[in-house]
Amino acid sequence: MKAVLDSCVIFPTVMREVLLGVAQIGAYMPLWSDRILEEWARAAAKLGPEAEAQARGEAAMLSAKWPGARVDWPEALEERLWLPDRADVHVLAAAIAAGAEVIVTANAGDFPRRILAEEGVSRADPDAFLLGFWQADRAGVEAVVQRVLNEARRLSGEAWTARGLLKKARLPRLGKAVAENLD
Repeated sequence: MKAVLDSCVIFPTVMREVLLGVAQIGAYMPLWSDRILEEWARAAAKLGPEAEAQARGEAAMLSAKWPGARVDWPEALEERLWLPDRADVHVLAAAIAAGAEVIVTANAGDFPRRILAEEGVSRADPDAFLLGFWQADRAGVEAVVQRVLNEARRLSGEAWTARGLLKKARLPRLGKAVAENLD
């Protein structure tokens, strides 16, 4: 399965690390465009210049680690598309150009299912998207969450639980699901 990751699910660190960790175990192929990565960097810039520099560095590392993830499309494709927020059309264009089945986004209102279906694309909330992979491969997804949890504990010095960390990362259903085995 190919999935375009919207910038709103790449920007939050824990969400990004879980999404990409699940991709790394072969559950799906993550996709993005230069513009999606640029939106991530601009969002991080609101936290300060160090955050922007870190986001740009991480985006460069992602591009190197996932060389097949970058999507381009002809300008004419974007021009023919419509979404309620014109600024999101590029995400749909990336999905169409890559033959992606799904756009993973937290912005449901900006990506109406009917419009996406006309283009052969669906929309998935990141929590539901990841929960589906957990249902198919509990051990694999729990190993990813455990790695992310260990890193969060190391970096923050806090005694995070999987459920607490994932709830804070807007992945509450996945957090509840993995809590039995990880907390």
